[in-house]
Amino acid sequence: MLRRLHPDQPESFAFTPDNHAWAEAQITKYPAGRQASAIIPLLWRAQEQEGWLTRPAIEHVAEMLDMSYMRALEVATFYFMFQLQPVGNVAHIQICGTTSCMICGAEDLIAVCRDKIAKKAHQLSADGKFSWEEVECLGACANAPMAQIGKDYYEDLTAESLGSLIDRLAKGEVPTPGSQTGRFASEPASGLTSLTEFTNASIKYNGSVQRAVDLNDTVKRIDGTEEPLRAPWGDQSGRRGGGEGKRGPELSDGHPIDETGIDKREPVAKATGWPDEDKPAKAAEAEGAAHPQPHGLTTPRDGKADDLTRLSGVDAQTESALHELGLYHYDQFAALSPGEVTWLDAHLDGDAPASRGEWVAQAKALLSGDKTD
Repeated sequence: MLRRLHPDQPESFAFTPDNHAWAEAQITKYPAGRQASAIIPLLWRAQEQEGWLTRPAIEHVAEMLDMSYMRALEVATFYFMFQLQPVGNVAHIQICGTTSCMICGAEDLIAVCRDKIAKKAHQLSADGKFSWEEVECLGACANAPMAQIGKDYYEDLTAESLGSLIDRLAKGEVPTPGSQTGRFASEPASGLTSLTEFTNASIKYNGSVQRAVDLNDTVKRIDGTEEPLRAPWGDQSGRRGGGEGKRGPELSDGHPIDETGIDKREPVAKATGWPDEDKPAKAAEAEGAAHPQPHGLTTPRDGKADDLTRLSGVDAQTESALHELGLYHYDQFAALSPGEVTWLDAHLDGDAPASRGEWVAQAKALLSGDKTD
């Protein structure tokens, strides 16, 4: 399935101070040079904050992780958990349409969504409160048909019960998730036929439902006020930085942050455009002009260039092309911004060699004396 960015995008994106601190704490899970591993939780946090994943949000996360925009876009478009278009401001309803649910009435549930929300999937309702889509198996086959609404599963649905759920959500209520027919978990709909001695009438809900009821946040989006906010592997500030046994108010590269956890460095130069997905791939090079060109040297320092073939994907021919662009040394690659990496990808032969080869991270490793693959 082709997944494109929505044509209408906001001008900018920024994490709230609390969400920014949370994101910085996530990055500390990974060693220096491997911060790109945090991309999925950071993209998810951005989506939770805004409701859907915007292009400015993808760019912002890429800059935080020193990734090219295209690498971040690859992740965002690959995983269907990321919504690339606006969703309902109350709830986005995902109807499972795979075999068990289809046999048990998923098409009736989809008909309810078409009637009460919008004719087509991913369209907003007239009041902007709801959106819907059909998804692949959500793994609750014994309780089919079912839907995921917000964070929780609503199971054993009928057209009538789903319609009632939508009406209650529209009024601001938070319906109890789980089976809508009173089934405790995934036991036979007719009742237990074995292990009956384990029935405990004093327990009203199974563990997942009880947790959702306690939190009362089935459709609530993360806004940074949740506890615990900070990462358990750091101190209570959740910030990156040095200090013997204690993380101080600075990033891992020594740049200061203020009491809100905001990075005070100058922002990375922002690209003015992305390759237009409606244009053929051969036009991508022309689009590279929208990104800043890396600053080059006329000759290598001291007349001796670094061995660029130690970077992944760089052969003798590519090294010559890089020399023609004035790139001779590892520190030049280590200082590339995401926009400059995208420019290189557009002006070199191959499928995004600079970003796919992680030249920035590899150059930093080589400068520090580490070995690379």
